[in-house]
Amino acid sequence: MNTVMSSTAPEKPMLTVLSGKKPKRPPFWFMRQAGRYLSEYREMRARAGSFLDLVYAPEMAAEVTLQPVKRFGTDGAILFSDILIVPHALGQTLDFKHGEGPVLDPITKTSDLSRLSLDQLHKIAGPVYETVRQVKADMPPHVALIGFSGGLWTVASYMVAGRGGDDQRAAKRWAYGDPEGFGQLLALLEDATVAYLLEQVKAGADVLQIFDSWAGNLPEPMFTDLVIAPTSRLVTRVKEAAPHIPIIGFPRGAGPLLGRYVAETGVDAVSLDTGMCLTYADETLPRNFPTQGNLDPQMVVAGGPMMEREMARILTSFHSRPHIFNLGHGFVPETPVAHVEALVGRLHDWQDTPA
Repeated sequence: MNTVMSSTAPEKPMLTVLSGKKPKRPPFWFMRQAGRYLSEYREMRARAGSFLDLVYAPEMAAEVTLQPVKRFGTDGAILFSDILIVPHALGQTLDFKHGEGPVLDPITKTSDLSRLSLDQLHKIAGPVYETVRQVKADMPPHVALIGFSGGLWTVASYMVAGRGGDDQRAAKRWAYGDPEGFGQLLALLEDATVAYLLEQVKAGADVLQIFDSWAGNLPEPMFTDLVIAPTSRLVTRVKEAAPHIPIIGFPRGAGPLLGRYVAETGVDAVSLDTGMCLTYADETLPRNFPTQGNLDPQMVVAGGPMMEREMARILTSFHSRPHIFNLGHGFVPETPVAHVEALVGRLHDWQDTPA
């Protein structure tokens, strides 16, 4: 297999952390840092006409990706895209409806898989790769470019239900009642996601993150089969081709299965959701294993002293290990920009206590 060359640079603080070391100041970026809470994003979104039109317009998507870097001085720029680009590129219809979120034509049984194909994957996703190239060309050299995909279980859940918000009932019914058929869906998604991530790396991504946003709604045996095992296969295959690209896993809601997720998937760092106990995470994970997270996005909506105290608590809790400050999930649209600016100001001034 051909090896994808890494584009890592030693001066990027995020990559320092992901190599297991501690820079002088903990680096930071935010999930959904480009989005509706920014007026410049809303202007760009209106010009594009629709969310998907914006994702598939590289020049505009690159500008949106860089907006929070320019405004806040983040240490990471996450590609402006969506985890459902992969099923869309496989041939599943996708629309983002106002007030509803993503809507897909459901895939509910094995015979429906005939509607999907890898043949047009890179053609449909090509504008996303071009966005990566344009961001890479215009980004400050110290900022890490983060490519991403959804976790296989999370993406499959959307594909089966046709939307989010149903507690993954439809996906569970298929996975529990016909594990072989559901496994075929996961296998196709795995092939597509590996190819999709590696193209992002070829285009210039420095880091990859796997968003398994619905990982926490499964019993332990199914968490093993539907989250840990697929993620392990995904990470193994990506690293075979791109061994120097660090991969961050985000198993939202993993709780006490966090340690197993880290030990068995092969990820290089783990992003912690808002509900994760920091003491538990610090005591459970290997000493130099990098963490990321985990400020509650609603703290930034509220702002003020409590937000600042919580920021300090998180950074202090992880002062002895490599850590990237982030949220426990994404910014919400009603987040006041002034509160983000206050948070960022404190983060830029933060000095770690000695480990």
